[in-house]
Amino acid sequence: MRDMPAVNSIQDKVLAGVRITTDEARELYRALSLPELGALADSVRQRLHPDQRVTYIVDRNINYTNICNVYCTFCAFMREADVPDAYILTPEEVGAKVRELVSIGGVQVLLQGGHHPKLGIDYYLNLLGYLRQNFPQVNVHGFSPPEFTHFSEVFKLPVAEVIRQFKAAGLGSIPGGGAEILVDAVRKRIAPLKCTGQQWLDVMEAAHRQGLNSSATMMFGHVETVEDRIEHLNLLRQLQDRTHGFTAFIGWTFQSENTRLRAAPVGAQEYLRTQAVARIFLDNFPNVQSSWVTQGPQIGQVALKFGANDFGSVMMEENVVSSAGTTFRTDEATIRRLVSEVGYEPHRRNNWYQLQDLPS
Repeated sequence: MRDMPAVNSIQDKVLAGVRITTDEARELYRALSLPELGALADSVRQRLHPDQRVTYIVDRNINYTNICNVYCTFCAFMREADVPDAYILTPEEVGAKVRELVSIGGVQVLLQGGHHPKLGIDYYLNLLGYLRQNFPQVNVHGFSPPEFTHFSEVFKLPVAEVIRQFKAAGLGSIPGGGAEILVDAVRKRIAPLKCTGQQWLDVMEAAHRQGLNSSATMMFGHVETVEDRIEHLNLLRQLQDRTHGFTAFIGWTFQSENTRLRAAPVGAQEYLRTQAVARIFLDNFPNVQSSWVTQGPQIGQVALKFGANDFGSVMMEENVVSSAGTTFRTDEATIRRLVSEVGYEPHRRNNWYQLQDLPS
C-alpha cells in the first residue's frame, strides 16, 4: 500500500527543485503509476528546458576493431583474433567512413572497439592524428572507460597519461559506454573481466579534470535490481557534483539475442519508468537522451514526455547493439517528424549541446 503523504512530500520536493535521496527515488519508482512518474519527470524537463527544443546529433559509430579478450556475457560483437571475421581498421578505412559522414553534414564520430590485447599506443595516436588532420571539423567522441583501463594496462601508463596523450592527438570527448551497472556485484556476474565500477568512475574523473566532457550511460534490464539502478545513478550524481563534466545521461535496455547472458528482456514501460526516475534524480545533469536504438523510434518519441530532451543520434552506422539482435534505424527527416509530432522543435546539435544550423 502506498504511503501517500510520504509520496506526496517527495513529489513536492521534486516540483520545488529540491534534491531527493536514493530512498526517495526508490519510493517514487515503486509507488507512482507510470503516467504519474512520467508527468513528474516531464516537470523537471520543462524546468530545465523551457524552450521546448529537442536536440539530436548527426554522427556515426565506428568500431575500429572487434577483437576483444574480455568476453562480456551480454556482448555479441566481440571476436577472438584468429576467427575469419575479426578485423582492425586502418586509419584510411576509418577515414573513408568519416568522409561518408561529412557528406551528409555529420559533425561527430563515436570511436570504440574491443579490448585488443596487442595493439600499441601508436595505433591509436596515429588514428587520432589522421582524423584531426583530414577532418578537423569532426569531433572524435571516443574510447570508453573500460578501453582506457585496458590501454593503461597494455601501454603500462597511468590512465591520466593515456588520456593526456589521446587528447593531444585529437580526442575531443569520451562516450559513457561500458558503465552497464556500476555496482560491482552486478559487474562480476555479467562482465567479470571488465573494469570495476570505481575504475569507470576514475577514468571519467581524470578526463573531466583534463577538460574533456563525457556522457554517462546505464544498461539495465538483466540481472540487476531497481536498487542497483538507483545506486548507479547515485554514483553518477556524486561524480557530477565534483567535476560537472557529464553532458548527458543515456539509459538503454539489455538486448539478449545472440548473447550468452540469459535474462528476460524488459519492456517499454520499465524503460520509461527508469528513464523518468533518472531525470528526477540526476538533478545536476543538464540533458537526458531517449534511447530509440533499443526501444524503437516510437518509444523514443514517448520518452520525450518522460524526461528526455534529446533524441540521440541519426547514427549513420551502429554495430554493437545490432549484433545483439536490435536493428532499429532512422534518418534525420524521421527524427524531425517524430519530435515535431509531440510538440517540440527539433534542432541539430554538437557534442556540447550547442545548436547547429541545417545544411543549406
